[in-house]
Amino acid sequence: MSTLETKKIEPLSGTSVTLGAAGDAVTMPAGVTVKTNTVKDAGGNTLWTSDGSGTLSSVNSGLSGNMVFISSQTASSSSSIEFTSGIDSTYDEYMFVFINCKPATDNTDFGFQTSTNGGSSYGVSKVTTSFYAKHNEADSQTTLSYATGYDYPGNPDTEKQWIAWQIGNDSDESCSGIIHIHSPSSTTYVKHFYLRANTYGASVEALDFFAAGYWNTTSAINAFRFAMFSGNFDGVIQMYGIK
Repeated sequence: MSTLETKKIEPLSGTSVTLGAAGDAVTMPAGVTVKTNTVKDAGGNTLWTSDGSGTLSSVNSGLSGNMVFISSQTASSSSSIEFTSGIDSTYDEYMFVFINCKPATDNTDFGFQTSTNGGSSYGVSKVTTSFYAKHNEADSQTTLSYATGYDYPGNPDTEKQWIAWQIGNDSDESCSGIIHIHSPSSTTYVKHFYLRANTYGASVEALDFFAAGYWNTTSAINAFRFAMFSGNFDGVIQMYGIK
């Protein structure tokens, strides 16, 4: 087998180089690294483009999957985090993922509010139900219970919807979980949601919190604000659209 050794191959004219002919298989042995910024298919359609530093753009929709990343915010001793853009009729479902949200205040709760005016004001009437499971590290306390007092109506509309509660503020304590919101831009139906969160509680325990309900409005919901019920917090919150 012949070997061609060269440092660079360039087209005789134009900007395209063809390796092989129709029906040929161009094989690269194991260990070969191909470096390029734009990858296209045989029809010239861009599959993805890199900026040379690993950040992708122009990703073909066939490769993006059903969960599409929209934006992310990091709280660093923040009083709140707001998402006021990217929430529209593009997707029928939106998902927030919150990661290691840690309060500055011990034994406080985490929640969120919604807005129909882009975040100028928060507080939409809602109807919810919730329950929780609890198990402490000493293995002396186990609970599975309806979360009495955490439902709406019965609490002010302006009060935050509970996501997690009794969160500890020690160095290794925080809460994480996922919130699903359905058709927030609908002007026909109320807006359904459900969530699940796990907390490293202030009483050294795992608290698994479940809540579901609806915002009792036919106006489009277009902004979300996350905050502790007391004090500032650290953590990451990501927003995704679900196809």
